[in-house]
Amino acid sequence: MADSDTSAKRFAFVLIPDFTLVAFSAAIEPLRLANRYFGRKIYDWRCVTCDGNVVAASNGLVVRPDGSLSDLRLGRMDFDKVDTLVVCAGIDVESFSNAELSAYLRKLAGNGTRIAGICTSSWFLARSGILEDRHCTIHWELLHTFAERFPDVDVQPDLFDVDGNIHTCAGGVASLDMMLDLIADDIGDEASEWISEQCLVDRVRTKNDRQKLPLNARVGVHNSKLLAMIEVMEQNLAEPLSLAEISRRTGLSRRHVERLFRQLLGRSPARYYLDLRLDRARQLLLQSDMAIVDVAIASGFVSASHFSKCYRELYGRSPQADRQASLAERAAGPKGGR
Repeated sequence: MADSDTSAKRFAFVLIPDFTLVAFSAAIEPLRLANRYFGRKIYDWRCVTCDGNVVAASNGLVVRPDGSLSDLRLGRMDFDKVDTLVVCAGIDVESFSNAELSAYLRKLAGNGTRIAGICTSSWFLARSGILEDRHCTIHWELLHTFAERFPDVDVQPDLFDVDGNIHTCAGGVASLDMMLDLIADDIGDEASEWISEQCLVDRVRTKNDRQKLPLNARVGVHNSKLLAMIEVMEQNLAEPLSLAEISRRTGLSRRHVERLFRQLLGRSPARYYLDLRLDRARQLLLQSDMAIVDVAIASGFVSASHFSKCYRELYGRSPQADRQASLAERAAGPKGGR
């Protein structure tokens, strides 16, 4: 952008390598549109990287920053203050660390500066120590892994979340939803609604709107009783329920439950439940450094050996081999976006 406007609210976007471009774009465009709405500079922004060098998004597109984090932190840019710091992350956020950024986040959080994390940035915010005993959200792919890794943070499957001066969103177009909420607080609902229309969004979504498609769309069936059973299963992966308990909770006989699963999904309920738990385990395995025995326990398996046997039967290789293959694939690139 051009020279800084001292009357504008100032945003600094910190771009972490492999950040998600769509989430970043959806966060910055509402600021531009707010300026257009008022015909003057309401918001001003700069983009920085930790080292000041160009950074590639997860889709390979390269962005040239306005400066480095040190430039921003030490006042060497034309910003004399930051009203909102936005951390933009994406894939492999679990392996990213930067002591300077973590310390800066703690300082800003302590003095009440507004901090926002988009897509997977909640992971870095939590590791930096500013989410302890707070609530947040994160992209659904990392939701369960995050909950295991940061038990002192209340993570929710919402589009976006606000806890005091900390704003987080799940990424993708949810960045737009978070920014519309933030802009509504700053300058009013009318401007936020106008920006929504300019983006061809048919409504301003609330933070409690779901991240994922409805269960019936994901599963591909519309039987309400079957969907109720699957929902019970998804809510009880770490401590699996017996088929008798699932039948009791949904008011169906065991025979009826068996028949519904086989007719509509081609699997027994026990097999479907096992596959759900193995899918959870694979997410934990590939997205965290949790020990395999801890992954097994978090996915409802009583022993690592039983877990490994079931995992190999479904995915064709052991949990350890799958993790090693994933690490090698990440190192080789190219990487896809989240």
